[in-house]
Parts: sequence; C-alpha cells; structure tokens
Amino acid sequence: MPRRNLRRLLQDEFAGYGLPIFHQDLLAGLTVAAVALPLALAFGVASGASAAAGLVTATWPAWSSARCPARPTRSAAPPGP
Repeated sequence: MPRRNLRRLLQDEFAGYGLPIFHQDLLAGLTVAAVALPLALAFGVASGASAAAGLVTATWPAWSSARCPARPTRSAAPPGP
C-alpha cells in the first residue's frame, strides 16, 4: 500500500464532501445529542447518583474511544435499558 501524506489523504477522503452534506451531518449530530443527553441525565438519576454523574459517565466512553486506536469490537455507545 503506497504511503500518502496527510493532506493528500484528507483530500481523497473528503473529495465529495460539501456544504449540503455538512448540514446533514450537523442535523444528525444535533438529533443524537437531543436523545443522548436526557438519557444520560436519566441514567444518573435512576442509579441514585446525580444527573451530572450520569452525564460524565455517558460521555467518557466516547471521549476515551476517540483517543484510542480503533478496534472492531469496541463500542462507545452508552447501554440502554
């Protein structure tokens, strides 16, 4: 596999990415946040901890997973009931 510099790799990866696709991605992210944040707060309260504890424990897996190498078996989603 030939090595490419980072600039060329990003250009190839995002060749068809434009403003309409960005708007779709932004809407998808806001939709996920609208569902995930109240769910995280509810998990904290339902477990007997504070709502802030639920928020921290729901965001920690995604934060740590984004900074670690990818693995096929890794899931960063909070488990639901």
